[in-house]
Amino acid sequence: MGKIIQRCAGIDVGKRFLLCCVLTGSAAEEPQSETRRFDTTVPSLERLRAWFNEEQVTHVVMESTGSYWIPIFNLLEGLFTVVLANPEEVKARKGHKTDRKDAEHLADLLRHNHVRSSYIPPEPVRQLRDLTRRRVQLTQDATRERNRVQKLLEQTNVKIASVLTDVFGVSGLQMLLALLEGQTTVVEIAQLARGSAKRKIPQLTEALEGNRMTDHTRFLIRSCLRHLACLEEEVEELDAEILRRMATSPFLKAFALLQTVPG
Repeated sequence: MGKIIQRCAGIDVGKRFLLCCVLTGSAAEEPQSETRRFDTTVPSLERLRAWFNEEQVTHVVMESTGSYWIPIFNLLEGLFTVVLANPEEVKARKGHKTDRKDAEHLADLLRHNHVRSSYIPPEPVRQLRDLTRRRVQLTQDATRERNRVQKLLEQTNVKIASVLTDVFGVSGLQMLLALLEGQTTVVEIAQLARGSAKRKIPQLTEALEGNRMTDHTRFLIRSCLRHLACLEEEVEELDAEILRRMATSPFLKAFALLQTVPG
């Protein structure tokens, strides 16, 4: 058994309110317990923080439930040792479950040092994670828009995706824009092929022949392309911001090391 934490608190986190249990007392005696309820608004959380200060709490534990723990952590970070527990590792014993019991159970586990804390990175790392995760989300959105365009092309008997490696490459995009204009013949559109795609002009002509492109489909594809352009612009802004953050402390050393990786 680890060292007893003499002044600790357990928080049962909910969306609208919290149940907080404070345990105080030395290892040689039964701890004194007090449980209070707080709303999740900032003024209420500030009262929670003030109560912890009055009780001279040193350690606080709560479960990593969704994102509901983050507002609480924002107000406690730097003032207390905050332990973020995996819900699977701190399940209460079988029986009637209540928020009050859960808070007391968490506080008791923490008092006896039986909670392993999840890793909470420093704020600069958390912010960088937000940026990189946002970039992944936008990249996935862009992929979905490209897939929508290819599906619309298939539905209108435009089979250039079967001939070109990338419909959104130089050749494919020029052909796509020409199809949207609707003023060019199939042969002329196929002639827009560039680079190695020029060898596929006969196949491209056949892939475009007899297509069923309509004004309705053109409208939908233009909508996808506009959205795709916005997404690409946002990704470029995120790339610039990520690079700016990486070139500053505390990432400067890691950023320099990354530049030495081949490829």
